[in-house]
Amino acid sequence: MTNQTTLTRDLVLVGGGHAHALMLRMWGMKPVQGVQVTLINPGPTAPYSGMLPGHIAGHYTRDDLEIDLVKLARFAGVRVIFGAADRIDAERKVIHVTGLGEVAYDLASLDVGLHAQVQHIPGFKAHGIGAKPLDGYADRWAAYVQQVTAGAKQGQVAVIGGGVAGCELALAMAYKLQGLGRQNCVTLIEAQTKLASAIPGADRILREEMLRLGVTVVSSVEVEAVTAAAVKLRGYSDVVSEFTVGTAGGFAHEWLAASDLPKDRDGFVQVDDRLLVSGRQDLFAVGDCAALMASPRPKAGVFAVRAAPVLYNNISAALTGGEMKAFQPQADYLKLMSLGSKDAMAAKWGRCLSMPKVKLWRWKDHIDQSFMRKFSEFPEMKLPEPAGPVALGARDAQMLCGGCGAKVAPGQLSTALAEMPPVQRRDVLQGVGDDAAVLDIGGQKQVMSVDHLRGFVMDHGLMGRIATVHALGDVWAMGAKPQSALLSVTLPRMTPALQARAMREVLDGVGDVVRGAGAEIVGGHSTMGAELTIGLTVTGLLEDDAITLAGAKAGDVLILTRPIGSGTLLAAEMQGKAVGRDVAALYEVMARPQGDAAAILQGAHAMTDVTGFGLAGHLMMMCRASGVAAEICLADVPVYAGAEALADAGQRSTIYEDNRLAAPVFGPDSAMMALLHDPQTSGGFLAAVAADEGIALVAQLRAAGHDAAVIGEVSAGEPSITLS
Repeated sequence: MTNQTTLTRDLVLVGGGHAHALMLRMWGMKPVQGVQVTLINPGPTAPYSGMLPGHIAGHYTRDDLEIDLVKLARFAGVRVIFGAADRIDAERKVIHVTGLGEVAYDLASLDVGLHAQVQHIPGFKAHGIGAKPLDGYADRWAAYVQQVTAGAKQGQVAVIGGGVAGCELALAMAYKLQGLGRQNCVTLIEAQTKLASAIPGADRILREEMLRLGVTVVSSVEVEAVTAAAVKLRGYSDVVSEFTVGTAGGFAHEWLAASDLPKDRDGFVQVDDRLLVSGRQDLFAVGDCAALMASPRPKAGVFAVRAAPVLYNNISAALTGGEMKAFQPQADYLKLMSLGSKDAMAAKWGRCLSMPKVKLWRWKDHIDQSFMRKFSEFPEMKLPEPAGPVALGARDAQMLCGGCGAKVAPGQLSTALAEMPPVQRRDVLQGVGDDAAVLDIGGQKQVMSVDHLRGFVMDHGLMGRIATVHALGDVWAMGAKPQSALLSVTLPRMTPALQARAMREVLDGVGDVVRGAGAEIVGGHSTMGAELTIGLTVTGLLEDDAITLAGAKAGDVLILTRPIGSGTLLAAEMQGKAVGRDVAALYEVMARPQGDAAAILQGAHAMTDVTGFGLAGHLMMMCRASGVAAEICLADVPVYAGAEALADAGQRSTIYEDNRLAAPVFGPDSAMMALLHDPQTSGGFLAAVAADEGIALVAQLRAAGHDAAVIGEVSAGEPSITLS
């Protein structure tokens, strides 16, 4: 997150395909300084196509075949924007992302693959699923397998297309269903006479394997339509199917096919031997979305893998004025096809190779696992070595966390605040000590608070949204309605052009949340520094008395509206140790406004937002302000996915130890106990409410989409926290 080099160029990679993934690994090893790299992808992972049939058959887990783009991006030092590109304007040099707006570039590359949604077959879009994109198909298959296992489905599957992919998937699904006790339930439909007709001799071997696994092959037929219960064939009996998969060819994504870029007759982007889009010097395209005009090749992952070093070289050359290389794909390549069980067949030199099928599977598995290890085994990320002598204790410093993990420790902050003189002004009704100050402005009660966050995600728009939700938490927790916001932004050193782009992204993210809450941005300040920091001073208006920390009563129950564990996940993500899916899920929650949750809890006796001092720290503040004790049931505390496992492995945020000392909890040590002291960014509300209202309030919160729970109760006694 800290950048000492002035950023001068925006490189945008659209899609997390194989070529981009490998190129980013190379970039992490040898980056071009002064470049801000952005990866745009619909989700935090990218599936590896070579292991998909093995996953469908049950030989690999979903994690086994997915490249974690969040970990890869952290290693490579690039930012990730989770979203689907839906338009490109090559003249203006912008990529439009669904729901997020435009991302500008100086240099860009496309690696978005293709899809297998067979649009020309009536009913397929409504009742079928294309084998590509792979993640959508894998999700649907997993859900279908669960239905078959539960007895809700019979296990009738049809595959349209008898090429290499169709044969592999038909055998894989038959093998999986056979293990569930479903025999002879997969039908493979092919328009031509032979299966995998591009490989001489493959038809005989594949038909033998189909027979072994009970796959019915229907060849030389034309599909008329797909319904919810069958595939209708011209001049042939209907094929009963509950789950219909399309593999009959690959199709260009509509947004690319509709663009003004040069394309072949199938809608794929034309590129020259340097992988540059024909006629352009600022746009590359690789993988299945590209048409290699100098050396046409079939759509296959091997070419994307081989293109990656050339792409890395040529992108680096375009950014530095270096010399580009020509991509010269091999004329032939080894084809290894899985056969359902842990067997495989191989083909090269225009024929099938005669080798034991088990050995071929082991060979294929070795190749696939070696490829995936490139994205799971990165060099350990360490703090840079100091240039000169180091003071005692300085070498032991942990990598500084982002968000609320970078806060000043609660004990030290309390000591400093205790030395402040008391409030003298009569119009300051509530000063230091609660979530926000309360001011009397001509009879109108106004709350005011300020929050700044050290950037932890390099997507400026997302960071802006999270920082705004975090700052408004104080206003909502006091029972006020947001009124205004002053924005303070520190950007890394960058050129004026990049400053304008970054500020637009920040303002879009902040503005969406502020205006959505009924408030307005009324001013602010900006500067450049070592890293991204976003802060807001926010105000809100009270229609009644403020909800403060003081007010919790013995007998109340405690409601928490969001999971805990964000500090642990963010600390682990900075070190490349958190799972990308968990991080993406965390960001989604953190960026969601909580005004509706605050409205539901408007009648709370006491309320606060759980932020930097952790759940225990903020609960202890409530106990001290209210003169009560509290009990927490750890089993009832919601936790972000992945956080408990990381805590159990010893992962801690920077401020953890200070939080633990400031708010001791009586009970046995555990990973969950540690998470009570975990600093939260954009955390949920902690509310003390009447016991007879707790269940109904949680139900309302859950109905509104909040992962809320009753986590404990308030009791009489000296301020303390005990595990029940």
